Amino acid sequence: MKLIVASLFESVGAIANVVIVVVCVWLMFAIFAINIFAGKMFYCTYGKYTYHDKYTCNVAGGSWVRSLSNYDDILQAMMTLFVVASLEGWPDIMIATVDATGEDKGPAKEATPIYAVFYMIFILIGSFFLLNFFIGVLFLKYTQA
Repeated sequence: MKLIVASLFESVGAIANVVIVVVCVWLMFAIFAINIFAGKMFYCTYGKYTYHDKYTCNVAGGSWVRSLSNYDDILQAMMTLFVVASLEGWPDIMIATVDATGEDKGPAKEATPIYAVFYMIFILIGSFFLLNFFIGVLFLKYTQA
């Protein structure tokens, strides 16, 4: 137990370096996602795929709302990417993005399937590759201790 605790304390500096690298890469993905997906994650609560603009949604009795996971600002984009990187609930976010049609427009089924490539690349780089650096650093410090 003493060996494990000692290796954890020794790895704090290296883990901080990994965190900086991960945040920088996620920031690049977030900026890219803001440029592509900003303003496209709205839908009508009454008929998600039926009403495609705010006016017709309100006339039908629904509310025009933004998805909880969206890319409208940098903080929300980083939080959405964190959810995707955790691999918990990312298919719902990807489907909402693939269904996006345009800025301030409602979704249509599989309107832009090419957007799924963004998630595939991010999961490969942002989740599998970068987050495994943490495990590598801990393992290296454990073997050195």
